[in-house]
Amino acid sequence: MTALVLPAMHPVTLDATTIRISEIFGPTIQGEGALIGKPTVFVRTGGCDYRCSWCDTLHAVDSAYRHDWTPMTPEAIMMQVEILSGGQPITISLSGGNPAIQPLGDLIALGRQMGYRFALETQGSIAKDWFADLDILTLSPKPPSSGMETDLEALDACIAAAGINPRSVLKFVVFDDEDYAYARSIANRYRDLDVYLQPGNHTPPPPSETDALIDMDGIMTRMRWLIDKVGADRWFSATVLPQLHTLIWGNLRGV
Repeated sequence: MTALVLPAMHPVTLDATTIRISEIFGPTIQGEGALIGKPTVFVRTGGCDYRCSWCDTLHAVDSAYRHDWTPMTPEAIMMQVEILSGGQPITISLSGGNPAIQPLGDLIALGRQMGYRFALETQGSIAKDWFADLDILTLSPKPPSSGMETDLEALDACIAAAGINPRSVLKFVVFDDEDYAYARSIANRYRDLDVYLQPGNHTPPPPSETDALIDMDGIMTRMRWLIDKVGADRWFSATVLPQLHTLIWGNLRGV
């Protein structure tokens, strides 16, 4: 695992193209969803419009950490990605927080000119026209256990913004029957989209970057329950996956 410590930078003029970055790391594997197991460099942005009860990336969500976020231009971000990838094009995963609140259009255009592919995951609360320039758009609306409510009109707008260009998929974290019922209702609303289900992880972020905390028994119990649930309901179009990175590294940052 290679984690990049963002360098001290000259002051960046904050404008419409400046992106707040929490961390850039990789190459590693994508741990979930449609690209699970694929080599990836992660560009994690800072800031989110949600506060999920079980969030495992508060360092990229909570404004209390905003002084740790580095304002960067698209050119500076791609320079760091190039260092990590050795100049070889790779999939760049845009994550957060909610990366949709950041102005990522110029970054995606620049990266694609350089041969890189882009995947983005968002809860579907904010639509951007540059969604259409992605290769993979993962919409991960948050279930009842998160404590958040889904704006279906906003989710509709995200799917409309993506259009037919990227591959758009749905991904759900599932902890219990209520979350499962929620996932089915959203999937029924968007029947043309592939669906990925994963058992939730209650384990909080570790107190230090060397503590790999994980509730393995709980995750595996929910995984078996979820597999049985999908089979009993004949929901054969759904794909059930664990969070692979969590099983390997726990909740360590930079993985």
